[in-house]
Amino acid sequence: MPFVDWVNKNQAKESTHRVPVHLLQQEAVYGDTTGPYSDNLLIQGDNLLALKALMPVYAGRIKCIFIDPPYNTQSAFAHYDDKLEHSQWLSMMYPRLVLLRELLSEDGSIWVTLDDNEAHYCKVLMDEVFARKNFIGTATWQKTTSVHNNATQFSSATDFVLGYARDSESFSMGRVPRSERNLTDYSNQDDDPRGLWSTSPLHVSLTSGQRGRQYAKTGKSSGLFPIVNPHGEEILPPRGRCWGYSADRISELDAEGRIWWGRDGRNQPRLKRFISELDDGVVPTTLWLSEDVGHNQEAKAETAAVLQGVDELFATPKPERLIRRIFQIATDDGDLVLDSFLGSGTTAAVAHKMGRRYVGIEMGDHAKTHCIPRLEKVIAGEQGGVSEAVGWHGGGGFRFCALGDTAFDADGRINPDVQFNTLASFIWHFETAMPAADTFDTPLLGVHQGKAYYLLYNGILGDKRPNGGNVLTRAVLQMLSELHPHDGPKIIYGETTRLGDSSLAAEGVTFQQIPYDIKVR
Repeated sequence: MPFVDWVNKNQAKESTHRVPVHLLQQEAVYGDTTGPYSDNLLIQGDNLLALKALMPVYAGRIKCIFIDPPYNTQSAFAHYDDKLEHSQWLSMMYPRLVLLRELLSEDGSIWVTLDDNEAHYCKVLMDEVFARKNFIGTATWQKTTSVHNNATQFSSATDFVLGYARDSESFSMGRVPRSERNLTDYSNQDDDPRGLWSTSPLHVSLTSGQRGRQYAKTGKSSGLFPIVNPHGEEILPPRGRCWGYSADRISELDAEGRIWWGRDGRNQPRLKRFISELDDGVVPTTLWLSEDVGHNQEAKAETAAVLQGVDELFATPKPERLIRRIFQIATDDGDLVLDSFLGSGTTAAVAHKMGRRYVGIEMGDHAKTHCIPRLEKVIAGEQGGVSEAVGWHGGGGFRFCALGDTAFDADGRINPDVQFNTLASFIWHFETAMPAADTFDTPLLGVHQGKAYYLLYNGILGDKRPNGGNVLTRAVLQMLSELHPHDGPKIIYGETTRLGDSSLAAEGVTFQQIPYDIKVR
C-alpha cells in the first residue's frame, strides 16, 4: 500500500506516545445534565491534549466522529492558522487521527471535510492510520451555487467528505429520508384513495431455458401465460421476458386495484406501489447537493442568527443539514459523537437536537464566546437549522471543562490532585485497552480475560489518610480476598508491598508499584 511521506513524519508518529495526559477540570454546568445528557461535554483546550485526556474513559466508545480541520488554504483565518506549510499540516493531523481512531467503537466511523488543498493527501494518510480496507467513500458536497468570476481557473463549488470505518465489517451504513426530488415519479392518475403511487414492471427477464418457449403458452408455472386486460384481451409478456408473479397472485393484485393498465386499459400491466408503503429511506449517494444538505451561505446565516452580537464569526462554518446527513447515515439515537475541531459549535448543536450524546473540543476563548452561547440557545429551544425537521423544542444540558494540570510529571510522579477514580481509569485502560467505567468506588477495578485488577490508592480501603491503605500487607490481601474474591490471577497496584515474591506467587498476585509501573496508552 502506498504511503504519504513528509519532513518530520517520524517525529509526528512518535508524538502520539509523547502527548502528556492532562486532567479534565469541570468549570461549569449548563442546563440538565442528568440521564441522556450526562455525557454531553464541551472541552476548552488544545485538541491533541484533550483527546489524550479522554482516552481512559472514552476509548472505544465513540460511534461517530466528524471533524472540519483547517483546510490549509494558504489564507489567514481569524481563529485558526490556516496557512500551515504542507508538511506541518500533515504532522498536525497524524497524531490526532491516531488518537481519534482509538476513541472509535468497533462499529464507529469518522468523517472529515476538506477541499482540494489537502483532501487527497489526507486520504492516503487515513489509509495508513485506519487501513485502506476501512475506507467507506468520498462524498462530494456542493458547498455553494455561486460562481466566482474572478477565479483564475475553476470556480470552486464543492468540498469533500472522507468517510472511514474503524472496522468496515462492523460498520453499517444508514439510510437518508427521501427528498421531494426522490418522489417526482409519484402521482395518482386514477384518483386512488390510497394516495400517490408509482409503478414497476410485472415482468422479469427469461432464463435461458425459457426463451425457446416464449409463446408456447405451456402452463402457468412457466411465467409465459397470458393475462386478460380490462377489455378482455389476452396479454403476454414482452419478448425475452416472463411474468414475475404467479397467475393467482396477478389475479389477486388486479382485484385489489394494484395493476395499472394505462389510461386506455391496453398498456402492458404494471404493479402500483404506493408512497405510503415506502421504506424508511434511500441509500445515500456520494453526491450531496446543497438543496439537500445546505451550503456555506446557509451555514453563515445559521451561526449569525444564534450568535447575534458575537464578533468575528467563523468564515466557513458548516450547515446543520450537512451534519444531520452524517448523523443519519452513521448513528442512531443515543449514540456518542465527537468533534475535536468544534469551531462555532455546529456539530454539538445538531447532536443535541437529534438526541445524540456528544463531546466537543475547541481551543481558545471562542469555546466560551461561540460554543457555549450557541448550545445555550439550543437548550432554550431555538428553531434555526434542523430544529423543525427533527422536532426540537429545547431541554437538556452539557458540562464545560478545561484542561487542567498533567496527571504525571516528567519523572512519572502522580499529581496530588489525581483522585482514585482518575488513576483507576488510567490503569484499567492501560491494562485492558477497554474504556473505563463511569466510576470506580472499590479496590477491585474489574475482571478482564480472567485477571482481576485492584488498586490501593487514596484511602480506598476506608483509611482517610492520604497514604492510608496504599501498602499491600498480609492483612490487606486477606481483606481484598474476603470483600472482592477472585479465583484466578490478580494484578494489584499499590505504593509498596510487604509480601515477598514467593508469597505473592503463592497467592497468584502480580504486584505493580505506584507510580513506577503505571503507564498510559
